[in-house]
Amino acid sequence: MKNTKWTPLNLTVGSLFVALTAIGANITSIAPFLVVGGVPITLQTFFAVLAGIVLGSRLGAFSMFVYMILGLAGAPIFAQFKGGIAAIISPTFGFILSFILVAYVAGKIVEVKRSLPIYVTAALVGMSINYVFGTNWMYAAYLFWFDAPEGFTYQLAWLWMMVPLPKDIVLSVLAGFFAFRLERSGIRKVQNKNQKNAA
Repeated sequence: MKNTKWTPLNLTVGSLFVALTAIGANITSIAPFLVVGGVPITLQTFFAVLAGIVLGSRLGAFSMFVYMILGLAGAPIFAQFKGGIAAIISPTFGFILSFILVAYVAGKIVEVKRSLPIYVTAALVGMSINYVFGTNWMYAAYLFWFDAPEGFTYQLAWLWMMVPLPKDIVLSVLAGFFAFRLERSGIRKVQNKNQKNAA
Protein backbone atom coordinates (compact mmCIF):
# COMPACT_ATOMS: atom_id res chain seq x y z
CA MET A 1 0.00 0.00 0.00
CA LYS A 2 2.05 2.91 -1.28
CA ASN A 3 -0.75 5.40 -0.77
CA THR A 4 -1.04 6.64 2.80
CA LYS A 5 -4.75 7.45 2.44
CA TRP A 6 -7.05 4.74 3.72
CA THR A 7 -10.65 4.37 2.63
CA PRO A 8 -13.56 3.52 4.94
CA LEU A 9 -13.31 -0.04 3.58
CA ASN A 10 -9.65 -0.23 4.55
CA LEU A 11 -10.36 1.03 8.06
CA THR A 12 -13.33 -1.30 8.46
CA VAL A 13 -11.27 -4.34 7.52
CA GLY A 14 -8.47 -3.10 9.78
CA SER A 15 -10.94 -2.83 12.66
CA LEU A 16 -12.07 -6.37 11.91
CA PHE A 17 -8.53 -7.61 12.47
CA VAL A 18 -8.36 -5.77 15.79
CA ALA A 19 -11.50 -7.65 16.85
CA LEU A 20 -10.26 -10.99 15.50
CA THR A 21 -6.96 -10.62 17.36
CA ALA A 22 -8.85 -9.90 20.57
CA ILE A 23 -10.98 -13.01 20.05
CA GLY A 24 -7.93 -15.09 19.18
CA ALA A 25 -6.24 -13.91 22.37
CA ASN A 26 -8.92 -15.41 24.56
CA ILE A 27 -9.49 -18.94 23.37
CA THR A 28 -7.97 -19.87 26.73
CA SER A 29 -11.24 -18.73 28.31
CA ILE A 30 -12.82 -21.92 26.97
CA ALA A 31 -9.62 -23.99 27.09
CA PRO A 32 -7.67 -22.90 30.22
CA PHE A 33 -5.24 -25.79 29.83
CA LEU A 34 -3.72 -23.95 26.86
CA VAL A 35 -1.22 -22.12 29.09
CA VAL A 36 2.38 -23.32 29.27
CA GLY A 37 4.97 -21.63 31.46
CA GLY A 38 2.68 -18.65 31.90
CA VAL A 39 2.43 -18.24 28.10
CA PRO A 40 -1.15 -18.62 26.79
CA ILE A 41 -1.41 -20.57 23.55
CA THR A 42 -3.53 -18.27 21.42
CA LEU A 43 -4.43 -17.37 17.83
CA GLN A 44 -2.97 -13.86 18.07
CA THR A 45 0.08 -14.65 15.98
CA PHE A 46 -2.12 -16.09 13.24
CA PHE A 47 -4.21 -12.92 13.02
CA ALA A 48 -1.17 -10.61 13.25
CA VAL A 49 0.43 -12.44 10.32
CA LEU A 50 -2.85 -12.43 8.40
CA ALA A 51 -3.29 -8.71 9.03
CA GLY A 52 0.03 -7.99 7.38
CA ILE A 53 -0.38 -10.17 4.31
CA VAL A 54 -4.04 -9.26 3.73
CA LEU A 55 -4.07 -5.55 4.65
CA GLY A 56 -0.51 -4.69 3.63
CA SER A 57 2.41 -3.54 5.74
CA ARG A 58 1.10 -0.14 6.86
CA LEU A 59 -2.55 -0.88 7.57
CA GLY A 60 -1.68 -4.30 8.99
CA ALA A 61 0.85 -2.79 11.40
CA PHE A 62 -1.56 0.01 12.26
CA SER A 63 -4.33 -2.45 13.11
CA MET A 64 -1.97 -4.28 15.49
CA PHE A 65 -0.90 -0.95 16.99
CA VAL A 66 -4.55 -0.11 17.65
CA TYR A 67 -5.04 -3.53 19.23
CA MET A 68 -2.09 -2.90 21.57
CA ILE A 69 -3.19 0.62 22.49
CA LEU A 70 -6.77 -0.47 23.24
CA GLY A 71 -5.45 -3.19 25.52
CA LEU A 72 -3.07 -0.83 27.32
CA ALA A 73 -5.96 1.63 27.72
CA GLY A 74 -7.78 -0.99 29.77
CA ALA A 75 -9.91 -2.94 27.30
CA PRO A 76 -9.77 -6.63 28.35
CA ILE A 77 -8.56 -7.83 24.95
CA PHE A 78 -5.19 -9.34 25.80
CA ALA A 79 -4.88 -13.04 26.59
CA GLN A 80 -7.03 -14.23 29.51
CA PHE A 81 -9.12 -11.03 29.20
CA LYS A 82 -6.36 -8.87 30.62
CA GLY A 83 -5.75 -5.23 29.85
CA GLY A 84 -4.27 -2.08 31.32
CA ILE A 85 -0.96 -0.24 31.32
CA ALA A 86 0.53 -2.77 33.75
CA ALA A 87 0.70 -5.23 30.85
CA ILE A 88 3.88 -3.46 29.71
CA ILE A 89 5.91 -5.12 32.45
CA SER A 90 4.33 -8.53 31.84
CA PRO A 91 6.74 -11.24 30.62
CA THR A 92 4.45 -11.85 27.65
CA PHE A 93 4.07 -8.23 26.52
CA GLY A 94 6.90 -8.67 24.04
CA PHE A 95 4.67 -10.97 22.00
CA ILE A 96 1.98 -8.27 21.83
CA LEU A 97 4.49 -5.57 20.90
CA SER A 98 5.94 -7.80 18.21
CA PHE A 99 2.57 -8.07 16.42
CA ILE A 100 3.15 -4.59 14.94
CA LEU A 101 6.49 -5.65 13.48
CA VAL A 102 5.10 -9.04 12.44
CA ALA A 103 2.33 -7.45 10.38
CA TYR A 104 4.63 -4.82 8.89
CA VAL A 105 7.38 -7.21 7.78
CA ALA A 106 4.99 -9.88 6.51
CA GLY A 107 3.10 -7.23 4.57
CA LYS A 108 6.30 -5.79 3.08
CA ILE A 109 7.38 -9.20 1.82
CA VAL A 110 4.16 -9.85 -0.11
CA GLU A 111 4.20 -6.32 -1.50
CA VAL A 112 7.39 -7.23 -3.36
CA LYS A 113 5.85 -10.19 -5.17
CA ARG A 114 2.40 -11.74 -4.84
CA SER A 115 2.78 -15.48 -5.30
CA LEU A 116 1.79 -18.42 -3.12
CA PRO A 117 5.39 -19.27 -2.04
CA ILE A 118 5.94 -15.62 -1.09
CA TYR A 119 2.73 -15.48 0.93
CA VAL A 120 3.68 -18.62 2.86
CA THR A 121 7.25 -17.37 3.35
CA ALA A 122 6.00 -14.00 4.60
CA ALA A 123 3.71 -15.73 7.10
CA LEU A 124 6.52 -17.92 8.43
CA VAL A 125 8.92 -14.98 8.67
CA GLY A 126 6.30 -13.03 10.60
CA MET A 127 5.77 -15.94 12.97
CA SER A 128 9.53 -16.21 13.51
CA ILE A 129 9.77 -12.53 14.43
CA ASN A 130 7.01 -13.04 16.98
CA TYR A 131 8.87 -15.94 18.58
CA VAL A 132 12.30 -14.30 18.64
CA PHE A 133 11.10 -10.92 19.91
CA GLY A 134 8.57 -12.32 22.38
CA THR A 135 10.78 -15.03 23.84
CA ASN A 136 13.73 -12.68 24.38
CA TRP A 137 11.42 -10.12 26.00
CA MET A 138 10.06 -12.84 28.28
CA TYR A 139 13.56 -13.94 29.26
CA ALA A 140 14.62 -10.36 29.99
CA ALA A 141 11.46 -9.75 32.02
CA TYR A 142 12.06 -12.78 34.21
CA LEU A 143 15.73 -11.89 34.51
CA PHE A 144 15.43 -8.22 35.42
CA TRP A 145 12.00 -7.15 36.67
CA PHE A 146 9.68 -10.13 37.19
CA ASP A 147 9.85 -13.07 39.61
CA ALA A 148 11.25 -15.95 37.61
CA PRO A 149 10.00 -19.52 38.10
CA GLU A 150 12.36 -21.88 39.92
CA GLY A 151 15.19 -23.07 37.70
CA PHE A 152 14.33 -20.65 34.93
CA THR A 153 16.92 -20.41 32.13
CA TYR A 154 17.10 -19.07 28.58
CA GLN A 155 16.90 -22.64 27.32
CA LEU A 156 13.78 -23.24 29.40
CA ALA A 157 12.14 -20.14 27.92
CA TRP A 158 12.63 -21.57 24.43
CA LEU A 159 11.53 -25.02 25.59
CA TRP A 160 8.21 -23.51 26.65
CA MET A 161 7.83 -22.07 23.16
CA MET A 162 8.22 -25.46 21.55
CA VAL A 163 4.70 -26.34 22.75
CA PRO A 164 2.79 -23.80 20.59
CA LEU A 165 5.37 -23.87 17.76
CA PRO A 166 3.81 -26.71 15.68
CA LYS A 167 0.41 -25.02 15.91
CA ASP A 168 1.81 -21.67 14.82
CA ILE A 169 3.76 -23.18 11.92
CA VAL A 170 0.63 -24.88 10.59
CA LEU A 171 -1.51 -21.76 11.10
CA SER A 172 1.09 -19.55 9.42
CA VAL A 173 1.15 -21.78 6.36
CA LEU A 174 -2.66 -21.74 6.31
CA ALA A 175 -2.59 -17.95 6.62
CA GLY A 176 -0.36 -17.77 3.56
CA PHE A 177 -2.71 -20.00 1.54
CA PHE A 178 -5.80 -18.11 2.72
CA ALA A 179 -4.36 -14.68 1.94
CA PHE A 180 -3.25 -15.84 -1.51
CA ARG A 181 -6.77 -17.11 -2.24
CA LEU A 182 -8.15 -13.71 -1.20
CA GLU A 183 -5.66 -12.05 -3.53
CA ARG A 184 -6.75 -14.28 -6.41
CA SER A 185 -10.42 -13.62 -5.65
CA GLY A 186 -9.95 -9.92 -6.29
CA ILE A 187 -10.12 -8.58 -2.74
CA ARG A 188 -6.85 -6.74 -3.24
CA LYS A 189 -8.11 -5.16 -6.48
CA VAL A 190 -11.19 -3.87 -4.70
CA GLN A 191 -9.06 -2.37 -1.92
CA ASN A 192 -6.67 -0.69 -4.37
CA LYS A 193 -9.54 0.67 -6.47
CA ASN A 194 -11.22 2.18 -3.42
CA GLN A 195 -7.92 3.65 -2.31
CA LYS A 196 -7.29 5.29 -5.70
CA ASN A 197 -10.80 6.77 -5.66
CA ALA A 198 -10.12 8.28 -2.26
CA ALA A 199 -6.86 9.89 -3.42
